[in-house]
Order: sequence, then structure tokens, then C-alpha cells
Amino acid sequence: METDKFGDTPLGRRVEAVSQYTPSLLFPIERQRLRERLLLDPQQLPFEGADLWTAWELTWLDRDGKPEVGVAQLRVPCNSRAVFESKSLKLYLQSFSQTAFASAYDVVRTLESDLSVTAGAPVVADLLSMSQALQAGVASFPGECLDTLKISASMYRPDPGLLDVARDGRVASESLYSNLLRSLCPVTGQPDIGSIQITYTGTRIDHEALLRYIISFREHQGFHEQCVERIFLDIMDRCRPRELTVYARYLRRGGIDINPCRSTEKGIPSHLRLARQ
Repeated sequence: METDKFGDTPLGRRVEAVSQYTPSLLFPIERQRLRERLLLDPQQLPFEGADLWTAWELTWLDRDGKPEVGVAQLRVPCNSRAVFESKSLKLYLQSFSQTAFASAYDVVRTLESDLSVTAGAPVVADLLSMSQALQAGVASFPGECLDTLKISASMYRPDPGLLDVARDGRVASESLYSNLLRSLCPVTGQPDIGSIQITYTGTRIDHEALLRYIISFREHQGFHEQCVERIFLDIMDRCRPRELTVYARYLRRGGIDINPCRSTEKGIPSHLRLARQ
């Protein structure tokens, strides 16, 4: 595990919860630290995109001391200087619990201000009421699911050599997804479970090869953002699509789910809640 590299984060140590608003709880992780092994130039990123966060346990007090609740949706651009470490975000949000705010608008404004400072880039926050969250419902990735393919698998460390294109060289434009994505937290070793969608235009990608490649992350230690960026880079290198979008949605941990998207195209995908989220 990379506890030596990220042991300075709240994720790697015991931290007491605070119930009064404390923005100093937020802990930034420089994106370049996460991208060292990918050899990415921060000034010339080969992708667009954002990390979409959902915080399900946000609660605060109104001016009369009555508790309020909401679901916070956060958008952090992929070119931000830093990301906020997930446990620090959880502790920061918990600090709202016994703090009075004049309105939900003030909560959103506070979130955007604090998180933008931590990330070093504008972070957009939306706050859903319970009725709005209910109306949003549960969705599925559009496209073709790969999980019913009859394959054998034996590689559980990322291997871009597993990727291949179809022999006929036919050009395709399609969306493929799998619910079999699994990786490990590089600090705690705990499993991160998710679903991933690959949307591309180019020489048709071999579906069985793609599924084996996704499965190969099963014992890999990496943060959510690292995994998605590596998958994007490997597909671009091995399959050479003209357009590519890689969008992963992970199950929540500590009341928060993290959903990175990287794409050759501009534009941010919409928040959607998958069945396991």
C-alpha cells in the first residue's frame, strides 16, 4: 500500500469529528501527486472532464436551531490544482451539523467558496432537497452492458496489453459499460466498487478484451481519479479512438460517492444515481 506516500492525509490516521463549522478540516491532495506515474504534463492534459461528488449525509441548522438536510452535488474540474481528500471532505461536511445557516443558499455559497479554495479552481455545488433527490430517481448507464459476455479472466493487475480492436477494422460509435469495476484504496487497502462507461468513436474495440481489461483493475491500488485517467490513457494508446469518454461511478463510502469523467470532448456529464449508489 502507498501509506508512505499518502499517510499524511486524514485517511491514513485517526481524526476526531467536529460539529461546528471548520473549513480548515479540508485537506488538499495535489493532482500532480496522483499523476506522477501517468507522466502527465499538467499544462497539456490530454483530456477534459471533472470529478462529480455526491454527499448524501449533509445536515445543518436553520436560524431557529431546527435541523435541515440535503444532498450536495459537487463538480470539480479535472484541471484543478488539487482535489480534496475524501475523509477530510466528510469531516468538513460533518462540521456543518451543529452550525446555523440563514438559508440553503448560504450553505451552497459556503461550500463553493471553501471547496474552490481547496481545489485551486472553481467548484460548483448544487443542493437537492429530499423531494428533488427522489424525483431524480435511479438510472443506468446508457449503452451495451459487457457483463454477460462469456469470458475467462486471470489478470487482476492493470494490463493495457489486454486491450485490442476488432480484426475487421470496422469503425464504430458506441457506449459500453460494466458493473464489474473494482480497485483498492491505496491508503487503507479497502475495495472501491463501481460501474464504468466507455463511449467512443473509432475502430471497433474488442468487447471481450475491454471487459478483461476492466477486470484487471481488481487488485490495483489507486484513487478513483487515478484509475479513470489510466483507463482513458490506455484506451487512447492501444485503441486509438477519434473520440473517447471514460465515466466511472463508484459506490459511496462515508456517505460520499466520487464519480470521475475524462473525455476528449468538452462538456460535463449529468449527475445520475446508479442502482448501487
